[in-house]
Amino acid sequence: MSFAKWIGASLGWSFGGPIGAILGLALGSLIDKSSVKTKTYSRPNMRTQSGDFEVSLLILASLVIKADGKQDQRELDFVRRQFVQMYGRDRANHAFRLFKAINKQPNISLRQVCLQIQQMMDHASRLQLLHFLFGIAQSDGDVASSEVIIIERIANYLRISHRDFESIKAMFYSSKTNAYKILELDKDASPKDIKSAYRRMVKKFHPDKVQHLGKEHQKGAEEKFRKVQEAYEQLQKDLKF
Repeated sequence: MSFAKWIGASLGWSFGGPIGAILGLALGSLIDKSSVKTKTYSRPNMRTQSGDFEVSLLILASLVIKADGKQDQRELDFVRRQFVQMYGRDRANHAFRLFKAINKQPNISLRQVCLQIQQMMDHASRLQLLHFLFGIAQSDGDVASSEVIIIERIANYLRISHRDFESIKAMFYSSKTNAYKILELDKDASPKDIKSAYRRMVKKFHPDKVQHLGKEHQKGAEEKFRKVQEAYEQLQKDLKF
């Protein structure tokens, strides 16, 4: 699949608004725009497609990686590995070329990008974006405070609740209270509360919630879902219920 065909075939709403402007600059440095038919760019608003998620991810990943004032090669390698795992080598190569072009752009407005994503992307997909961003931040062995700050800003702009933010964040830290945080519980929660929270979190984080993004995103969703199950099993063991 050519680069131009990949872009045209997999994007829906991303060619409009601030994300479209960022894409336009990036694509201008990568392909001959005359090789892409204009009608590909003028698609009506529609449900988030895999390519919309992918482009949103690339832009936000670029901003998170730059948050601590440096670009660690381990973080760049993590992005590339994740895309190879999700999309296969050929598509990942296209995506990473686009990522590097986006990464060179200065003064990208985090707020404007996030507001477009929030308006167009469903809640489950936005949670999946947040999970991936924490994975990038942790890939160099440490989640820097500057990275947590920008991911929390992203979560706020995406209208992800503080409890959801703390739940996903806890999946990337080792702490005795992580199981409670992942299940969005206080430390004095009763077994009944824990069971109720587990059922609620299973519904919220179930991989089927993002099946419209394609099977390539199921692995990340399954990892998040597994963390919920592990948190519940840990509390069952600790509290013996």
